[in-house]
Amino acid sequence: MNNIYQGISINKNTDPLVDELIKNEKNYRIEVHDGPKNCKIIDAGIKVQGCMEVGVKIAEICLGGLGKVEILPPSDNGENNWCVNVRANHAVLACLGSQYAGWSLNHKDFFSLGSGPARAIAQREEIFNEINYSDAHTKTVLVLEVEKEPPVEIIEKISNDCKIKPENLTFILTPTTSISGNLQVISRILEVAIHKAHELNFPLENIIDGMGTTPIPPIGKNFIEGMGRTNDSIIYGGTVILICKGSDEELKNLSKNLTSNTSKDYGKPFKDIFEAYNKDFYKIDGSLFSPAKVIINSNESGKTFISGEINYKLLKKSFF
Repeated sequence: MNNIYQGISINKNTDPLVDELIKNEKNYRIEVHDGPKNCKIIDAGIKVQGCMEVGVKIAEICLGGLGKVEILPPSDNGENNWCVNVRANHAVLACLGSQYAGWSLNHKDFFSLGSGPARAIAQREEIFNEINYSDAHTKTVLVLEVEKEPPVEIIEKISNDCKIKPENLTFILTPTTSISGNLQVISRILEVAIHKAHELNFPLENIIDGMGTTPIPPIGKNFIEGMGRTNDSIIYGGTVILICKGSDEELKNLSKNLTSNTSKDYGKPFKDIFEAYNKDFYKIDGSLFSPAKVIINSNESGKTFISGEINYKLLKKSFF
């Protein structure tokens, strides 16, 4: 394990965060019950309302207990909604080792991409070899962006892959059309930037610190509208600041290539783009999934490189 992660258990970090949700389910407007094989199910928006605060808590669970998510008032330009601001200690581990929705789970008509600390125990993704991190704990949690509970076959798979008894597994369910789902999705603003940097082959060990902010979109009336608005929030309204090592030329090039306006699909609400590709998510240009604006600060030369801009016109079109 990389020395900088020695002694860090993202699963142990999230134990008290999950316990808080369970103990305060009425306050958070969520529902907690036993699922298949006596696993724990936290419904944060399927049959219940949820709330913004629980969306914040779930986002911090997704970050492996290494991140802080806050709701902030609009900037004084009068254009933005209220925003979420995300920062994380060990940003690469928090974002790619925990928050990234990288665990593909499917059985018959059930499909979801799993996020959260359970991924680091299961080790089903190549990213854990790259960041040289693994975790072991007796309990774990997985966040699923779904509108129905996972079937027993999915519970058994996760139990087997993590080598953890089902009764020690917790699943947090957050539909995109829910208040909590809306918040936890846009709280991936920093993760989106770090994942894009990884796709551009920028050395992850050169990312020292980071934070991101993005506007909170209105709740969508259905899955497609909800997915469209949360993506638009990041693509057209998100700003990320990264503090990095590397030459000025490397960091300048990273900033130029990291923003969403480099994509051939940039320029329309995400809902329209999705429908233009016949609702095939994987046909969309991957470089679109990026922040609107990036600020990269070199901790070696002290220089700052800024690329992209907030697209208020498209935000307004998407949100209202």
